[in-house]
Amino acid sequence: MQPNMKVSGARASYLQASPLAVILGVFLLIPIATIVVVSFWDYNEYELIPGFVLQNYVDALGSAVTWHTYLATIRFAVIVWTFTLGIGFTVAYYLAFHVRSTLWQMLLFQLCAIPFLTSNIIRMISWIPFLGRNGIINQALQNLHITDQPLEFLLFSDFSVVLAFVHLYTLFMVVPIFNTLMRIDRRLIEAARDAGAGAWSILIDIIIPLALPGIAIGTIFVVTLVMGDFITVRLMSGGQSASVGLMMANEIALLQYPAAAAHAVVLLLTVLMMVWAILRVVDIRREL
Repeated sequence: MQPNMKVSGARASYLQASPLAVILGVFLLIPIATIVVVSFWDYNEYELIPGFVLQNYVDALGSAVTWHTYLATIRFAVIVWTFTLGIGFTVAYYLAFHVRSTLWQMLLFQLCAIPFLTSNIIRMISWIPFLGRNGIINQALQNLHITDQPLEFLLFSDFSVVLAFVHLYTLFMVVPIFNTLMRIDRRLIEAARDAGAGAWSILIDIIIPLALPGIAIGTIFVVTLVMGDFITVRLMSGGQSASVGLMMANEIALLQYPAAAAHAVVLLLTVLMMVWAILRVVDIRREL
């Protein structure tokens, strides 16, 4: 009787999981498999040539331009991660420990999420009147006699790209960190205070270690989004900055689909290794 019950229970579990498995297979596994297959095809100016060639990967991994582009993308990811972590942790910490009212927590959290009601492109374009040569910031600095001439680096530069990334993706760091901080037992903090621990000791020895799963989840979100982004780099740098996503977009525009697919596979493996390294350091299963 018991073995039959176990078999029926296992079948029920498989049936319950089958819709999600089908969705993942159709919308995730099959597209990735297609990209991998196409990455080994050949091509010319007019058509794709099915086959098995390694030239796309040789061109991708043997080019100094490719390595420079990957390093530039990773640099963007590290800089953006640093700023989003600092801002995101500060906002989440304030909401979790300094806002006592649940209503005010919800209202302030919604205030942080309001920008997501608009398109990413609109939010990026909105920076141009502020950062441009004749923009609001440059005019204000010159009117205050802080600068004698407009600051050229504010727009169409790496600075504007990082600023747009931080603006777009900080909330992806705030949400998981805030969720983790809200789960911390406040009695631990009270016990630490009773034992004579100061505010910095509590933050460094208790709050930050317990917030690591949320920080890891936010890091995965931010890093993966920055590594695959191309429209932000294109618009905010004016074509002067390089990224892997922008390189693939240019190859697609030139109908070089196998080359773009090879870069996509390399980028996917790079991001997966970064995520694997994060998961090796921090166990996030309790937050999922």
